[in-house]
Amino acid sequence: MAFTSAITSSEPSEETPGGHVDAPELRYFVMALFFIFGGITSLNDVIIPKLKELFTLSYTEAMLVQFCFFTAYAVIGIPGAMLVRRIGYMRGAAAGLAIMIVGCLAFIPASQTATYWLFLAAYFVLAAGVVIVQVVANPLISLLGKPETTSSRLTFAQAFNSLGTTIFPIAGAVLILGSLAAVSAHDLSGAALDAYRRAESQAIVHGYLAIAGALALVIAAVWAFRNRLPPQQHGDHAGFAGFDLLKRPRFRFGTLCIFLYVGAEVSIGSLIVSYLMQDHVMALPEQSAGKLIGLYWGGAMLGRFIGSAVLRVLDPGRVLAVNAFTAIALLALSVASTGTVSGYALLAVGLMNSIMFPTIFSLACEKLGARAADGSGIINVAICGGALVPLATGALADLTGGNLGMALVLPALCYAVIAGFGVSARRPAPVPETEALRSGAFPPI
Repeated sequence: MAFTSAITSSEPSEETPGGHVDAPELRYFVMALFFIFGGITSLNDVIIPKLKELFTLSYTEAMLVQFCFFTAYAVIGIPGAMLVRRIGYMRGAAAGLAIMIVGCLAFIPASQTATYWLFLAAYFVLAAGVVIVQVVANPLISLLGKPETTSSRLTFAQAFNSLGTTIFPIAGAVLILGSLAAVSAHDLSGAALDAYRRAESQAIVHGYLAIAGALALVIAAVWAFRNRLPPQQHGDHAGFAGFDLLKRPRFRFGTLCIFLYVGAEVSIGSLIVSYLMQDHVMALPEQSAGKLIGLYWGGAMLGRFIGSAVLRVLDPGRVLAVNAFTAIALLALSVASTGTVSGYALLAVGLMNSIMFPTIFSLACEKLGARAADGSGIINVAICGGALVPLATGALADLTGGNLGMALVLPALCYAVIAGFGVSARRPAPVPETEALRSGAFPPI
C-alpha cells in the first residue's frame, strides 16, 4: 500500500536534495521523546523489587513486569508503524503519548484492588504508547540530517534517552523504594496483606500520575509541531509485508542483535538492586541499591555522548564489537569478584551498552532507503527481546537457587552474538539486486 503522510503545512520545512529535512527545531523535540520513553522504561528496574516484595514473587514472576512491558513491542510494533504511515510522524507521536497517559492512569485501579495482574496490564498499555513514540523517533532523527552521519546523530539522540534512564530510577528509588515499610508482606495475610499492598503501592501511583501530567504538556507541544514536516513517502510496503526485509542478511542479523541487546540490557538493569543487595557484593539496603541504577544508565548516557563523536571517525562495526567484548569481560569480572569490584563491574556494563542500540539500528537499516519506516517497525518488534530474555534470566536465577551470578551468563551470551555482528558489519551492506538494477548499478544479465 502506497503511503503519503496526511500532513500539510502552511509553513513547510525544507527538504534538501539529499533527501533529509531541514527542520533543526524538530531535533529538540525528538530528543525530548527519547528522554521520555527512556526514563519510563528504566523506571521498571525500580518497580520490580517493589512489586517483588509486595506480592512475594519469585525472580521469574517479578520479571513478568518486563515481559508485559516489552511484549508490547511485538504486538504493537507493526500496527504502530501502520498508524504512523497513516497519520504522519507528529500526529503519531501525539497518539502514542495519549496512550501512555492511559497506561499511567491504569495504575490507579491496580493499586486500589492490590492485584498484580492489573499492574501488568497497566504496563502493557503504557508500553504500547512507548512503542508508537519510538516508531516515530528512530526514523525521524535519521531524517533530520545527512545520511552519512546517521549513526552519530542517532547516538547523540540516544544520549537523551540515557539522560531519562539515569534520572528516573534515582527519583524512583527515593519516592518508591524509600516508602517500603518496616513490616514485610511475608509476615501478613488476608485483609491486612491487601491493605498493606494498597498503601505501599500508592507511591507507584503517585509517580505515574506525575508522569501523566508531564505527558499532557508534551502532547500540547507535539500538536504545535504537527505541521512542521513536509509530506513523506514511505515506499510501497506496509504492515506485515515489511517482514520481507528479513531476507536481507545484514538486516536479519541486525534485527536478531536488537532482540538480544535489549534483552541483555534489561536483564542486567532488572537485577541490579537484588545483585547489589547480596552480602558478597555490596550488601546495600534496597533504596541505596536502587539509586545506583542511575550509574548503570548514566554510563550509557556518557558513552553515547562520547560515541557520537567517536563514530564520526571510527568504523561503527569495529566500535560495536569492541564494546560487546568488553561487556562480556566486565560481566565475568563481576561474577568472579566480590565487594565493590563486583558491584561496579556490573554497573560499568552500562557504559559498554551506550552505542549498541543506535549502532546496530543504523547498520541493520543501511541502504533501506524509502523502506526505513518498515525497517523501524520490524526492529521495534525485535525489542520484545526485553520481554523474553529477562524472563529466561529470572528463570535461570530461580533454577540455580537465586544465584544471580549464574543468571548473568545469559546476557553474556547475548553480547557474544552482538560482537559477531559488529565484526561482520565492518563491510558495507550490499545493494539488493532489484534496487541495483533499478538504479543502474550494474547491467542486467
